[in-house]
Amino acid sequence: MGYLLKEASSALRVAMEEVLRPLGMNVTHYSCLELLAQRPGLSNSELARGAFVTRQAMNVLLQALERDGSVVRPETAQIGRVLPAKLTPIGRRRLQKASAAVRSVETRMLADVTEAEQSSVFRILQQMTRSLRENTAVG
Repeated sequence: MGYLLKEASSALRVAMEEVLRPLGMNVTHYSCLELLAQRPGLSNSELARGAFVTRQAMNVLLQALERDGSVVRPETAQIGRVLPAKLTPIGRRRLQKASAAVRSVETRMLADVTEAEQSSVFRILQQMTRSLRENTAVG
């Protein structure tokens, strides 16, 4: 089952990369914008954890997003070394286009899955994740 989950994850990532590439994005880029839309002011470390990349990789991405006008960060940290990032109007527009592209992939992925099956899969995946996290913490 683990291999099948990895295979599905890989197929989803490939499909997302295909629709994001014409927008000048990749999955990590999209994930960063989505995280900032949901929780403005996240730090580099928080964004890296949320996007499953290293802090260094996220810092490089944030610098590129600042250069293209999608994200703003303060010049100096108010607390420690944290430079909280926020989406700009340009970033919101880019995210809106990317979200539509990603939704098209999700729609394609779920085309032959009933709503009841989707609810079951969602619930089961959440439980599997909880079980693994709880068992990791104990073990």
